[in-house]
Amino acid sequence: MQSPDEIIEKSLQHRDGSIVCEDFVSLAQTWLNKLKWSHLLGGIFSETNQSELAAFTSYALAFPGNFLALVDTYDVMRSGIPNFCAVALALNDLGYKAVGIRLDSGDLAYQSCEARKFFRAIEKEFGLPGFGKMNITASNDLNEETLDALNKQGHEVDAFGIGTHLVTCYAQAALGVVFKLVEINNQPRIKLSEDVSKVSIPCKKRCYRLYGKEGYALVDIMTGENEPQPKVGERILCRHPFSESKRAYVVPQRVEELLKCFWSGNSDKTREDLPPLKEIRERCIEQLDKMRPDHMRRLNPTPYKVSVSAKLYDFIHFLWLNEAPVGELQ
Repeated sequence: MQSPDEIIEKSLQHRDGSIVCEDFVSLAQTWLNKLKWSHLLGGIFSETNQSELAAFTSYALAFPGNFLALVDTYDVMRSGIPNFCAVALALNDLGYKAVGIRLDSGDLAYQSCEARKFFRAIEKEFGLPGFGKMNITASNDLNEETLDALNKQGHEVDAFGIGTHLVTCYAQAALGVVFKLVEINNQPRIKLSEDVSKVSIPCKKRCYRLYGKEGYALVDIMTGENEPQPKVGERILCRHPFSESKRAYVVPQRVEELLKCFWSGNSDKTREDLPPLKEIRERCIEQLDKMRPDHMRRLNPTPYKVSVSAKLYDFIHFLWLNEAPVGELQ
């Protein structure tokens, strides 16, 4: 959803069943405006991300008694926390209590302290006992060293979500894989984060491996779905997705398309069977053999570069600027 206006079912019954709020969406928006012009909170944020507000509102309508929001999709203090509080306060008007927030990137200690200040300011200004003690959960590849550092630094986290380091060890590290939504209803979507490594690359894409004269893979490049395929012997600009200065021209001697769709999700199209596991394993070993030795060495390996086309780079940053909330200084 682009905004709360797209929410179809807007009604929510009071927790005790006494009344029905016919427009919970407007109630949340009213609270957001109150927060924006609040005496204690004025200047912390201006316009929040409306797509995020729509997601929080829809979640609250579906699970009013279990509303816990991930607030770092766009900007924690300028969008996530205000949007969460607006929905939480609307739920409070109907007898529900929000569970809390989750922080999953950035400076967890600082963000938790700032969020706590925000909650306490709301409790004080609007006379809501207990709101200042809203639960704050933190995650993001936490381990015992991170927890120790947070405790020494000082934080306001109530609970920690530990997964990866709970079931793996350094000798057999886990492969960190996350699925991110890149398009919905033919509309490209992007996940923003204060941690650049967590910013997603939007829209449907194609991916190619470009090989050099010696037969080794030089770089992978992602392009938009409808962009032309890189051609052998033709120079192509490869760009780092987020760093403007990191770019290079490549003249590939061989081009291999990497991404193959086995099932589009369309019930009208036949789903293609995956190759046998043995064949997948053999292909993996074959691909590793095509990497330069410096990429494969165990000590200080050279990072293998994955780039985007110039057109996709421009689109990423266009969407980023459109979705990121704009700060306001007073």
